[in-house]
Amino acid sequence: MQKLLLFLMVNSSFYFAKAQELNARVTVNAQQIGNNVNKNTFNTLQTALTTFLNTRKWTKDVYTSKEKIECTFILNLNPTDDANIYNASLIIQAARPVFNTTYLSPIINFKDDDVIFKYLEFQLLEFNENRISGNDAQISNLTAIIAYYANMIIGFDSESFALRGGESAFLKAQNIVNNAPDGRGIKGWKAFDGIRNRYWLAENLLNGRYAVMHDVYYNYYRLGLDKFYEDEKAARQDMMNVLNIMSVFNNQNPNTMINQFFFQGKANELVRVFSKALPQDKAKALELLTRLDLTNVNNYREGLK
Repeated sequence: MQKLLLFLMVNSSFYFAKAQELNARVTVNAQQIGNNVNKNTFNTLQTALTTFLNTRKWTKDVYTSKEKIECTFILNLNPTDDANIYNASLIIQAARPVFNTTYLSPIINFKDDDVIFKYLEFQLLEFNENRISGNDAQISNLTAIIAYYANMIIGFDSESFALRGGESAFLKAQNIVNNAPDGRGIKGWKAFDGIRNRYWLAENLLNGRYAVMHDVYYNYYRLGLDKFYEDEKAARQDMMNVLNIMSVFNNQNPNTMINQFFFQGKANELVRVFSKALPQDKAKALELLTRLDLTNVNNYREGLK
C-alpha cells in the first residue's frame, strides 16, 4: 500500500499491529425530539454507532493505529408520527494527513438528508454485507447507510494514496446500494430519489465514462498536497492541472454528482494553495474555480483577488 509507505517515511518507529480502518467520532443530536422519549436512548445509540464503526473490520487490509482514517458522523434527528422511527440528516466528514505536516485535508464533507430509521434503546446494530435487508427495512436502513459511508470514506482515502486504490471499497458501497432496504419513507438508494444521493455517488465512481475522476483524487493529494514540503511550485502546478482536468470533465459531463462532491469542504484549502501563486496562475485558478464550484464563488473571489 502506498499509504503505508507514506506513513513509514513520516515515522519509521511504527509497529505493524492489525487495527480497524476508522477512527470515527459520532454525535447524535436529539434536540428536536420531545420529552416523550427517554434521552438516554440517544446516548446509547451514539455509543452503539461509534462501536459499530470503530470495531468492525471493513477491509482485509492491515492498518496500523496511526493509519486509521479520521472521520466524523453527525446524526441530526427529527421525530415522526410513528413511535421509535426518526427522520434524520447525516453529516459525514473525513480527512487525511498531508505528508510532513500536521495538517488534515478534507476528503469528504457531505450531508445526506434522506435518513429514516427505527431504533429502540439497546437494539443491536447488525449488518451483513451479503444480506443487507433484514425483516424490518427501517431498522436495517440505518446500518446500511452507515456502512455505505464507511466504505466510501475508506475508498476515497485509498484513492488519495494509490491510483485507483479505492475500487474494492466502492464496489462494496455499490453492493449496499443494489441490496438496500426498501420500505415506507426510505429514500436515497434509487436513481429516481434525486440527483445527489447514495445511488448516484456510487454510480459515478464506478462508471467507466468518469474514470478520470479517480486520477483527480490521486493527483490532487499525492502529486499536489503531499509534494508541497519538497517543491511548492511544482505541487501547485500539479493542483492546477487537476483543475484543468476537472474543467474538461465538467464540460463533457455537466452536473455530475462526483464533480460537486469533490469540492465540498475544500474551498478554504484551495484558496490557501492558490493565494500564493503567481498573478497569472492565481487568475487562472480563480477562473476555473468560479466555474467548477458555484457554491463557493464568493470565497474564491475574495480570497484570490
